[in-house]
Amino acid sequence: MTSVRFRVIEPFRSIFYAPNLVAIHGGHFAAEGLEIALTTASHELNAADALRDGRVDVALSGLMRSFDLIDRGGPRLVHFAAVNDRNGFFLLSRAPRPRFAWSDLAGRTVLSFAGAPTPWLCMQAVLRRHGVDPARVTFVRDLGTPEAAAAFRAGKADFLEHGPPVVDELIADGTGHLVASMGEATGPVPFTSFMATPETLARERATLVRFTRGFHRAQRWMASASAGEIAAVIAPAFPEIDAGVRARAVERYLRQGTWNREPVLTRAGYEALEEILLGGGFIKRRHSFDALVDTEIASEAVAG
Repeated sequence: MTSVRFRVIEPFRSIFYAPNLVAIHGGHFAAEGLEIALTTASHELNAADALRDGRVDVALSGLMRSFDLIDRGGPRLVHFAAVNDRNGFFLLSRAPRPRFAWSDLAGRTVLSFAGAPTPWLCMQAVLRRHGVDPARVTFVRDLGTPEAAAAFRAGKADFLEHGPPVVDELIADGTGHLVASMGEATGPVPFTSFMATPETLARERATLVRFTRGFHRAQRWMASASAGEIAAVIAPAFPEIDAGVRARAVERYLRQGTWNREPVLTRAGYEALEEILLGGGFIKRRHSFDALVDTEIASEAVAG
């Protein structure tokens, strides 16, 4: 099998994206003859632009990005392999709340994750589902991760919504108290998947099947692996994170069924996310599943 160099961009480095890192560091892409060049997005390099101008072949991204582009009359970016089936964020309170209710957020300030709008949109959907008007909550959405953590430590908000390792560090030192998993509260949604341009899907179809087959190898391995085993495989990607924190974060994600076991995206999940985006006013109209999702590549990868 001829080795192929494939360029992948991730939105940011996170344990939430462990399946991609397991596929790389666990040798699952290599088993399909793929050499992965992984890039992390930045203010100067975003996934959509990198795909369109050919700097990368595939992006790890939320379907939300494709909904946003097509809703504004922009180009199509098509998702072909599912990665995360749950929201990966958690809600911390500054005070212990053993009887936490979503109405506790009314009249309070929440530091919301600033790196993407989907966590905030999911929070709004959860609040509405529990009879709480999101307008009654003050959301702060313009602070980067270090600034948000510092503001929370300084008592400038009642709640913080974030992912690991920030939540683990704040819990460990007593600053924050875990009151809700946004993955459990939101329910199953196709939070993250691999996307490419229609041109790449047509031109590199055979390689994309190999890519998805390698990724599915990682999914199958993770389905039977322990948190400690997964944390050990992804350790090279997180040299700055304590091994215990890394393992606890993986365990929390495993417990809530965060990671897809198969790469085929479903229409039901697509429609659930579409409702969240419509309800939050992020998009103005519905869009065809077949316009933004290709299930044939993943189906072929799973079959063979």
